[in-house]
Order: sequence, then structure tokens, then C-alpha cells
Amino acid sequence: MTMAIELSRVEEFALIRLNRPQALNALSFKLVEDLSRAVDQVAASDARALLVTGAGEKAFCAGADIAELSGRSLTQTKRGAELGQATMEKITRLPMPSVAIVNGYAFGGGLELALACTFRLVTPNAKLGLPEIKLGLIPGYGGTQRLPRAVGEARALEMILTAKAVDAQTALAWGLANRLVDGDALAAGIAFAREFSRFSLPVLALAREAVQRALDTPVHEGLRIEADLSTLAFQLDDAREGMDAFMNKRKPAFRDR
Repeated sequence: MTMAIELSRVEEFALIRLNRPQALNALSFKLVEDLSRAVDQVAASDARALLVTGAGEKAFCAGADIAELSGRSLTQTKRGAELGQATMEKITRLPMPSVAIVNGYAFGGGLELALACTFRLVTPNAKLGLPEIKLGLIPGYGGTQRLPRAVGEARALEMILTAKAVDAQTALAWGLANRLVDGDALAAGIAFAREFSRFSLPVLALAREAVQRALDTPVHEGLRIEADLSTLAFQLDDAREGMDAFMNKRKPAFRDR
């Protein structure tokens, strides 16, 4: 039986593949539940990073499974949004960085999934958007919160209120994507992850936390947070190893502690 969420290992990286290509990898509620469980397994693993992509060449994820949305009660609708938000937050809070490899459409919940990842790579055929307004709805899996943090308020409002989708080049220019990749997108994702995966995972996590919290606090509070987190980093064995390696002109051997 084909699984809608495939979790596998590619060398030192975890790989989650959305596998509903016949439905453009749309996020059914069952798929979101399976995704949540897969993310839990990644969090408990020794993977150096998480890669997320979609099966097929047309879509990373085309958004919610619209057929499931109609006829739901107020309570069911609220619980569905909370499930989606909690799942995306799990990805954001993973102990290792994550890379969304956006191969094709990333609409609605698909873009919200990509936004929950630390980095986003886009293929030349990528289209990214939050089209919920066309249905008389608004994004519910974190899009109204994470998109403005990625592209700024003006561009986020333009995308959300007009349902405008942006292409790969625009996503790159707006800061919505980190890289434009061609050819073997998964291989490009692995190569990108290797740019940071050799470093200490706990230090990478501290750096991510400092940047994420910078977006939610005034500068003076953010500076205190940075001082606390950088002081914590100094206490790690990996910091001592990194500085010793620099002083002795050798490559550091980080041990994630």
C-alpha cells in the first residue's frame, strides 16, 4: 500500500516526501496527522537535517484537500486549523534545520509547509501562493504569520489579498526562497544541507532560536536573548573544540554536545 507520507533516510538526512501526486500532494487531514507523526520520528532521530519535498514534477503541495473542507462544524474547523498549525510548528522547532525543496506548485497549506522549514529551495517551475481568499477563506496553517516575516507586510498582503502566486525568480528576489535549483532537485537539496550539516547541531539550534526570537521582540530584548544564547553556546564542548581547531589550524570535529 502506498503511503501518503514517506519518511526515509538519505545518507545523514531525513527525507519526508508527500506522496499523493494524483492529487498534487494535497494536504488531507489524514495526511497532516501522518506528517505530524513523521516529524516526531525525525525529531527523535540522529538526522543532521530534514528535507521535505513532493512526489512528481508538478507539485510540492497544492494546498488543502478542498473536498474535506465543506460541511465541517465550527469546532471541527478550529481543530483542523490547530492541527495544521501544531504540525508546522513542530517542523519549525525541530532540533535540526529543515529544507523545503519546492518542486512545482506550493499553494495554501503547501506554501505554509514550506514556510515552516528553515530554508526553501525552488525549481524553475515553482509557483508559490496563498489563494484561500478565492474560496472566501484565509490561510489557517500559519501563512498570515510566517509569510510577512519572510517577505514583509506589503508583499504578504499583496499575495494574500489578491491570491497572487509568484514564480521561482520572484520568490528568490523577494527572499521567499533561498536558492533556485535546476536538474536533480533532491541532489541540490542534499548539497545545500551539507553547507551547514557539518556544524554542531546544538549550536545551529541556538542560532536559529536567536534569529526566530528576533522577529518577535524589540531590539533591546533581542540583544539580551542573543547574549544569553551565545553565553550558552560558549559552555558547549563543541565551542571549545571549534576554537581549539581554529587556533591549531585544523578542521574541528564537532560532537553535538
